[in-house]
Amino acid sequence: MATFFDSLETRSIDQRLDFYATALPEQIRKAQNLSGFKYLSGIDANGIKTIEDLVKIPILRKSDLIKKQKSSPPFGNLVSTPVDYYFYSPGPIYEPAKEYSDWWRFGRFLHAGRIGAGDIVQNCFSYHFTPAGMMFENGARAVGASIFPAGPGQTELQVQAALDIGVTAYAGTPDYLNIILDKAEEMGVNLKYEKAVVSGGALFPSVRKNYIDRGISCLQCYATADLGCIAYESSAIEGMIVEEGVVVEIVIPGTGTPVEIGQVGEVVVTTLNPDYPLIRFATGDMSALMPGLSSCGRTNVRIKGWMGRADQTTKIKGMFVRPEQVATLVERHSEVSRARVVVERLNGNDLMTVKLEAKGIENKDYAQSIKDILRISGKIEILPIGTLPNDGLVIEDLRSYD
Repeated sequence: MATFFDSLETRSIDQRLDFYATALPEQIRKAQNLSGFKYLSGIDANGIKTIEDLVKIPILRKSDLIKKQKSSPPFGNLVSTPVDYYFYSPGPIYEPAKEYSDWWRFGRFLHAGRIGAGDIVQNCFSYHFTPAGMMFENGARAVGASIFPAGPGQTELQVQAALDIGVTAYAGTPDYLNIILDKAEEMGVNLKYEKAVVSGGALFPSVRKNYIDRGISCLQCYATADLGCIAYESSAIEGMIVEEGVVVEIVIPGTGTPVEIGQVGEVVVTTLNPDYPLIRFATGDMSALMPGLSSCGRTNVRIKGWMGRADQTTKIKGMFVRPEQVATLVERHSEVSRARVVVERLNGNDLMTVKLEAKGIENKDYAQSIKDILRISGKIEILPIGTLPNDGLVIEDLRSYD
């Protein structure tokens, strides 16, 4: 029988909606009390009670976060309480953290990976500058496991320590565990790994199968330094279950407009962490919401996992073309449902084709709209509704630079 980290994981739809109706307005009000969230001053917090209501709030992007932090270092006046940890990620972006248990919300993920009391977790995420190492350590503490704070590198020492300590679980990037296992075989050492929880890279099916064949169960999560754990796999391995401490939307890249369930778009997250209340924070990652619920018994919505990057900004004929411009093009013409800009290289020149899914015949204004919005001209293709692939791309660069 499945066991759960807490009762939040199995709430009914009505219970979760009731929770959002209270938690979302409260989180908006907390953010409005911080000077870094001045752009929320005109928002009626009491009017934000559902995920659908969040569309009333502007998107916060990493570029906005960097600007805020530069003007008001280190955290851009977005943090509500004194912090215990200061982290520094490429960007540069500073991330705050608190000491208390499961601050980054990794406990549910490690519990889903069957890690708990009696386990010794070899944590191979870095403890230096960025928060990944502390994130997983914090989660291991939340489930009662012991931690070997190994960090990355020094593989031979990793093997020796894992043997001496009797490590039972691995935390780190998907590929590094294989490096440790290969080194152990080379050294003639039989390690006792039974479980692995990974992130920070793609867990390919062949890699997972390799670990299963070695007697190691392996699950992955989707997390960022800014937000902590966003979604995680359970033993069902049917997509990733959204973590209880965040609200996830999938939107058209470059906009704040939600897509339909199953459609690929950009992941936008609202965290319910009162210390660092990021509201509609665009991750720059692509994914899609999945219909239905996981067979493992957890009742929150699921996403398909990481499906690429949403920042598709491309320079064409010397001009930058951005996803939000393509979205504006669609909005200008009500009969157009979707658009995709495709750029190729022909005889040393950029060739741009704008593919439009549209109802009815071609509108003669399309060419002028493209010139007005994208600032360059290109070929136009009118396609039936539903023709373009469901991959989240609005700008597709087919040029070869070899």
